[in-house]
Amino acid sequence: MGGRSGSPLLLHHDTEASTSSDIPYSPSSLTSADAIVHLEYDPAQIPAKPTQDGSWTRFICISDTHSRTFNVPDGDVLLHSGDLTPTGSVEHFKRTMEWLYKLPHAHKIIIAGNHDLPLHNDWYEMNHDRWHARGKQPLEPILDMLKGDKAKRHRIVYLQDERYEFRVDGRTWSVYGSPWSPEFFNWAFNYTSDEAEGIISRIPPTDILLTHGPPYKVFDRVKLGDNVGCQVLARRLPQLRPRLHVFGHIHEAHGAQIVDWDTTPDLANFVDDTEWDVSSDENTASGGRFTVFANAANWPSGARASRDGARVPFAGPGFQPIIVDLRN
Repeated sequence: MGGRSGSPLLLHHDTEASTSSDIPYSPSSLTSADAIVHLEYDPAQIPAKPTQDGSWTRFICISDTHSRTFNVPDGDVLLHSGDLTPTGSVEHFKRTMEWLYKLPHAHKIIIAGNHDLPLHNDWYEMNHDRWHARGKQPLEPILDMLKGDKAKRHRIVYLQDERYEFRVDGRTWSVYGSPWSPEFFNWAFNYTSDEAEGIISRIPPTDILLTHGPPYKVFDRVKLGDNVGCQVLARRLPQLRPRLHVFGHIHEAHGAQIVDWDTTPDLANFVDDTEWDVSSDENTASGGRFTVFANAANWPSGARASRDGARVPFAGPGFQPIIVDLRN
C-alpha cells in the first residue's frame, strides 16, 4: 500500500523510471552503542559490518516488493515485511520466490501483507472474485513455494502469526511475524479497531518483530498527511521492546530510527496528544535499552520518489534495503 485515496491501490510495473546510476546517492546512517543503521549507501561500496567490540549480526530489511526484483546487499539475515506480490497470483508468487531463493543470506524470514491475498484463506474464499476474475488462485502451490522443500533448501522461513528462533555465530535470535494491518478497503489481513486488541495481544516478546503495518505515528504518514498506523500496536511496543521492529505498508514513509527507551517517552504517550518526529535529524541514541524501527518499503512513493528532477527507480536512493547491524 502507498498513499490513501478513494479506491484501492492497484500496482503496475513501471519501465520508465531512471536507473539508479542516474541519481547520486547521499549516504545516511544512524548509530548507537549497539546498533548501526544504513539507510542510504552506494551499492558499489556497501558499508562493512562492524568487527570491533564483540560480534555483530547484519540484518537486511526489505518490504513491499510486489514481485519486483533488485539487487540486495548480502548479510546474515534477510527480513521481508510483506506485500510479496501485487495481488497474490501463483505467477507473481513464483516470480518473487525464485528471486528470494537465489539470495545468499543464511536466514531469510518473510511474512505476508495485505496484497498477498490467497494467504488470508478464509477472507480470500469470500473475496477472490473481486481480484481474480479469471480464476481463483489455489493456495496449495503458493504455500509449497513458501514452506515446502525448495523453500527449506533455500533457507526461507515464512511466518504467519508465528514465533521462530535461529542462530547466528552462536547467538540465538527470536522473531515473530504478523501480516496484519488496520482496515483499508477490505484487503487481506485487515482488522477493525475492535479486532486490534485480540490480534496485537498475541505478539510475544522477541528480539525481532516483523509486522506488515506500522505502529501509529512511527513512519506511518501518508501523502495526505494522515497517520494511519495501529494505535494498539503503538501502546504494546513499550512492553515488547524488540531489538528490531521492521514493517512497511506505507511506501512513502520509508525510513528508520533508533529509539532509546531510557530517554524516549512510551509510544502510547504519542497516541494520545503529541507527535513523535521519528524522522528528525538526530542520528545518535544515547545507549541503554533501544529499538530500531524500520519502515523498509522499497516502492518509491511520495515526495521522495523523485530526486534532482529524476524519478527514483524501484529500491533506489531513499528506498533501498535498510541495513541494520546489531551487536550480539
